[in-house]
Amino acid sequence: MEKSGFSLLLFSGDYDKCLAAMILANGARDLEMEVDVFCAFWGLLLLRDPEKLSMEDKDVYEKMFTLATPAGAEALPLSKMNMAGMGKQMLLNMMASQESPDLVSFLHGAFKKGVRFHACELSMKIMGFESEELLPEVTVKTVHDYLQQARKAEIQLFI
Repeated sequence: MEKSGFSLLLFSGDYDKCLAAMILANGARDLEMEVDVFCAFWGLLLLRDPEKLSMEDKDVYEKMFTLATPAGAEALPLSKMNMAGMGKQMLLNMMASQESPDLVSFLHGAFKKGVRFHACELSMKIMGFESEELLPEVTVKTVHDYLQQARKAEIQLFI
């Protein structure tokens, strides 16, 4: 089987880790690689549309989970030194002083460049997320779909 492309399994919902994933995804597209990002569990938080979060048809646990988790990419905390958001603000200021795009800019750039984003169907069910709550560019896939794609990828990463 000939291998090609870049497959990234994003499990983290931390701002800095998602930022690294988006930098890699954009860089791979710049090199004309096919790129697939499969988001599972906490990685799904990157793909949530803050304008579309819903409490409709959710049980009490799913409602609590929806309220307790970040509502989208901008709300994600840092993995280290978050310090109630102060560390993240310091990072954002440092990025701005270097004229570096923020996470949402990298995410939108990836969409424009044709990076394919997939949400793990089972993770969504467990966490109580509906496909309507995700950004419109996202497709919902099963773990088997991910594995079929990943086995063909030249580069596979887990973040």
